[in-house]
Amino acid sequence: MAGARRGELLSFRAFQAACPAGYQYGYGGGLRRLRQSEFPRLRGITYLDHAGSALFPESLLKAFTDDLRNNVYGNPHSQNISSKLTHDTIEHVRYRILQHFHTTAEDYTIIFTSGCTAALKLVAEAFPWIPEGTKQPSSRFCYLTDSHTSVVGMRGITASMNVLSVPIKPKEILLSEKNRLPAEEQNCTTPHLFSYPAQSNFSGTKYPLSWIQDIKSGKLCPIKIPGKWFVLLDAASYVSSSPLDLGVHQADFIPISFYKIFGFPTGLGALLVNNRIAPLLRKTYFGGGTAAAYLAGEDFYFPRKSIAERFEDGTVSFLDIIALKHGFEILEKLTGGMEKIKQHTFALARYTYTVLSTLKYANGAPVVRIYSDTDFSNPDVQGPIINFNVLDENGEVIGFSQVDKMASLYNIHVRTGCFCNTGACQMHLGISNEDIQRNLQAGHVCGDDIDLVDGRPTGSVRISFGYMSSFEDAQSFLKFIIATRLSKSDTEIPFHSSLTKLMTESVPDDHPSFNNADKLSPIPHILDTEIGNNSSVTKTTVNWQPPEAEAESVRAAVSETAVPTCRTGGKPITVTNIYLYPIKSCSAFEVTEWPVGNQGLLYDRNWMVVNQNGVCMTQKQEPRLCLVNPSIDLKQKIMVIQAEGMDPISVSLEENPGKEAVICESKVCSHRVKTYDCGERIAGWFSMFLGRPCRLIRQSSDMKKKSHQKNIKGLASAANISLSLVNEAQYLLINVASILQLKEHISARLEEPLEIEELIRRFRANIVISAPESFEEEEWAEISIGALRFQVVGPCSRCQIICIDQQSGERNKEFLQSLSAARGRKTNFGIYLMNQPLRSSFPDILSVGSQVLPVLKENTEIQPPTSSEEKCSG
Repeated sequence: MAGARRGELLSFRAFQAACPAGYQYGYGGGLRRLRQSEFPRLRGITYLDHAGSALFPESLLKAFTDDLRNNVYGNPHSQNISSKLTHDTIEHVRYRILQHFHTTAEDYTIIFTSGCTAALKLVAEAFPWIPEGTKQPSSRFCYLTDSHTSVVGMRGITASMNVLSVPIKPKEILLSEKNRLPAEEQNCTTPHLFSYPAQSNFSGTKYPLSWIQDIKSGKLCPIKIPGKWFVLLDAASYVSSSPLDLGVHQADFIPISFYKIFGFPTGLGALLVNNRIAPLLRKTYFGGGTAAAYLAGEDFYFPRKSIAERFEDGTVSFLDIIALKHGFEILEKLTGGMEKIKQHTFALARYTYTVLSTLKYANGAPVVRIYSDTDFSNPDVQGPIINFNVLDENGEVIGFSQVDKMASLYNIHVRTGCFCNTGACQMHLGISNEDIQRNLQAGHVCGDDIDLVDGRPTGSVRISFGYMSSFEDAQSFLKFIIATRLSKSDTEIPFHSSLTKLMTESVPDDHPSFNNADKLSPIPHILDTEIGNNSSVTKTTVNWQPPEAEAESVRAAVSETAVPTCRTGGKPITVTNIYLYPIKSCSAFEVTEWPVGNQGLLYDRNWMVVNQNGVCMTQKQEPRLCLVNPSIDLKQKIMVIQAEGMDPISVSLEENPGKEAVICESKVCSHRVKTYDCGERIAGWFSMFLGRPCRLIRQSSDMKKKSHQKNIKGLASAANISLSLVNEAQYLLINVASILQLKEHISARLEEPLEIEELIRRFRANIVISAPESFEEEEWAEISIGALRFQVVGPCSRCQIICIDQQSGERNKEFLQSLSAARGRKTNFGIYLMNQPLRSSFPDILSVGSQVLPVLKENTEIQPPTSSEEKCSG
């Protein structure tokens, strides 16, 4: 496709041409004003995960908080004035929900729940099932295989009730007329339940609402069995962008989650129950507010007459329910209603689908593979969801986690994986039941970042549009795909290790305007005019040696277990640099020798900065952390922290939090760690420098062994390896020879020279070595450095932190993109190491110049860590 043609496709004129006839985009010209006034927080962000959650408008929060400030809302179970106000407001919200779905209290009852999942669970528990083994014909629970996990999970409850579950494929429903029963068998009253989604959360396919009446009437039968069918319509995905008329399509149960519509409140949903089946529902547990009368000393309970009160155990989330009133009012005011939202979002989805479908490589191969049951021509059968995988020129899938990483460089928010819909994922990606089980054995679980197993995808990428999405969002996404897949790379230098040559991709250079990544970047560069030329790396030498007798005993113990099958021939390998990072995600502290403890380099990542909610901050969220320079003074037993424009501040190395310190639990990449706060003085220093409230916390030493451990195969069987506040392993090692190849590659793409020291700093390693061959470190199983023995845990999969210049805080997307292209679509660089716990009370010393003795792996392929977190060096 020529560059001019591409430019035309990305124009607003092309978008208008793609809009269906009679459809309106932008709410009559009010979209720009809506974005500016209601969503200023989206500046520079392309949010394309509306199927995951809508985003709340600012006026909703203002209206809600003004309401709370001006009124007193008490517990609705009380009888006082404030409680009566709450009760009446909740009842008003119930009517407003029914009005939104074009029905009335005569036909439906609203039961508030904690979300759609809780509503589904309620149906499974309360439906009047007839189990196997009785005199009557037994019930069946049937569900469409293209259903959310929470629907499929209902079979766990039905199984416990001895009720059979039957999965139904979409194509089987279309053929189910053949299951119609003869007239003499249609009088059976055994209740069966069929569940299907109004809209697939995987592909956006809208299943016919006409199925509701067809199944209830017996025209369609999911399976051939006598009985009366009831229909559960999972509307959670559908109602976020489409109107639902329950006056016409009268399903028996409709579960919804309100955050899918408004973005706020979260943790609140509802089950809309058709009043014709409501009296048949059964309930065993009764909570506060559900009883008309009961006895504590005898088995007597009489439920309340109201279906809603009978099933809403305990006090409902009444303030959140009050927020819904404002949600409906403001959504209508901003957009004009759900029909206009449907038109707006479909216009964006259709245009994006059309352009994506046209993107081709120079050899004619498609850039993406779209998983869809429709051609996006009709909004009645297709919602604003596009599911796809990115392909290379040879038609091989590029893993979704790599696409997600690249998207994050452009501040584009997408969703990846199987989206809690394994059935649709299997159907569209051709994943068999055996594949799912094999993938599990290979370490892949739902929600992790293992995107390829044996070269086959385990999931895909999903983008979805919401009522505040804009043409610019679609355009930014398409520019991202073009910039990362169809940019200049013909002259790229292929990488190779000593065993395997990793070929780079060759894509056409026919759109030079997309070659400059900075022009496309919605991520602002971090520029600080007060930052001088101070080096972000402090270097020091330590002269701390344990008693020689102790050192010799440790070396002797390690030597006894050393494996003699080492790398042979070639030049010796030596340690060239040693870095520790006392404060996670802050600047490096370079040393020529340093003590090694049971968690790695002494004081490496013992501290971290957290936000006001206690969540760890990294350079992903705050690039200026790299401008904070900590250094350790072992003699004075202090850590000195410096930054341009700030007075230096020191923190004691002595671990004495004192009585006033707050001990808390924090999380580092799914690992729980015990920490304590370092006090107000240091919190004020960081808050002032970073311009936001934050605090410095330290790992609590008495909890280290219990709180952050990892079992590593191949090390001593009794050893639980203790970690500091690192993401994955005690050490990260990189090779200068590998850096040099990457330097050539990136320099060619940037068309400017690049200093090797800058690259080394970007990869934030602990140990830098000089080996003769690039990437030979990936073939090692373990290494010895002096008396220390390390096991290789696996490769380090890089994230966008390598795009941050560690001396200025500026971002450049080219670094991760170049690494991905050069390494065959993966972003591995460097290896993780763990070492045996020391058998001495004194630390050993790791020194620059020490010889490195590697042991080769029998199987040269290293498996990546199985944690679902991104592996970056923080």
